[in-house]
Amino acid sequence: MPTMSEKILAKASGKDEVEAGDIVIANIDVAMTHDLTGPLSVESFEKIGAEKVWDPSKIVIPFDHQVPADSIDSANNHLIMRRFVKQQGIENFYDVNAGVCHQILPELGHVVPGEVIVGADSHTCTHGALGAFATGIGSTDMAMVFAEGNLWFKVPETNRFEITGKLKENVYAKDVILHIIGSIGADGSTYKACEFAGKTVSDMSVSDRMVLCNMAIEMGGKTGLVEPDRKTIEYVESRSSKPYNVYKTDLDSPSLNIIDIDVSDLEPQVACPHHVDNVKPVSEVDKQIDQVFIGSCTNGRLSDLRDAAKILKGKKIAKDTRMLVIPASKEVYSKALDEGLIRIFVDAGALVSAPCCGPCLGGHTGIIGPGEVSLSTSNRNFKGRQGSPDGEVYLSSAAVAAASAIEGRIVAPE
Repeated sequence: MPTMSEKILAKASGKDEVEAGDIVIANIDVAMTHDLTGPLSVESFEKIGAEKVWDPSKIVIPFDHQVPADSIDSANNHLIMRRFVKQQGIENFYDVNAGVCHQILPELGHVVPGEVIVGADSHTCTHGALGAFATGIGSTDMAMVFAEGNLWFKVPETNRFEITGKLKENVYAKDVILHIIGSIGADGSTYKACEFAGKTVSDMSVSDRMVLCNMAIEMGGKTGLVEPDRKTIEYVESRSSKPYNVYKTDLDSPSLNIIDIDVSDLEPQVACPHHVDNVKPVSEVDKQIDQVFIGSCTNGRLSDLRDAAKILKGKKIAKDTRMLVIPASKEVYSKALDEGLIRIFVDAGALVSAPCCGPCLGGHTGIIGPGEVSLSTSNRNFKGRQGSPDGEVYLSSAAVAAASAIEGRIVAPE
């Protein structure tokens, strides 16, 4: 009667069965750190006297948060990580031109079902969209993973969101997850595995499922998960040659809590400052905006750029509004070029930047100043998240962001 998480963690810890609440030592299949969290992991690795990583083929190091380097400090961080990569023979290193870590890991075949994946980044839960147990850890924990190849976990209980109903036009996965977070609160799934299931999820693309899992952390979740199906397997087998294991949740599991969500009448949603669970229908939000940001590990994928371009084609962004578009990876950028999407954005008056995290973390390109308002397709709108603590950040889908850029205020797409 185990859940997906229990089955995956049992296998990873060499046990026949584990239950929610158990403490296990699980072997790690993939460990990821990047240019911002990596240097502390390296420093801690050296402090504990470790000399060699446990398996250089299972460590993935992308640069994405401050790329290209925008300060002496960030340039130094890059040097630390490049040196570590060479010293340790890390096989999977992606420098400044690859894209956002949570996009490129599945794109480049590092994620398959049934694995345990840890990342020194809270949105590592994104990879559960492919049926893996994926979670964020601290930089010092990552140092121990580098050294030993395993980590302790408390096996989580599971909230399974059974999502039904056909989404209306211009309503997307981002609206679904914002609606869920707004309904149960930022602490509504604390240290629980968040499974997304039901007909609505089955109809979603792998990219859309990544949106759901990406934001599981915003309701306190330990991880986000979607049971692998035909779409998952086709995606994985087209990108990876690694062996995999498909696990599904037994619905009679005692640690399972099922929450029914009907999205038939859902309209586009907006998370208002300064909390992700401060969610309102777009019809209830009328706010002038200074900047629109389309990108990030939540909504910088090709489907998001297509949604935005369809709305922006032949239009101009509002006079007093600036718009920043950042594809989530080099692959996304290349395909957007091939499809003419970049031309649409440029003609509309947007600035298109190279693949990176951009203003999402408030530490690099496109941050906002005091009193400014940003409408963003990213995942967090905490005070000061995208720059000045005196600014405001609203969250939405790419379609709402594009429509709002044209109007200069937050509106629903026509």
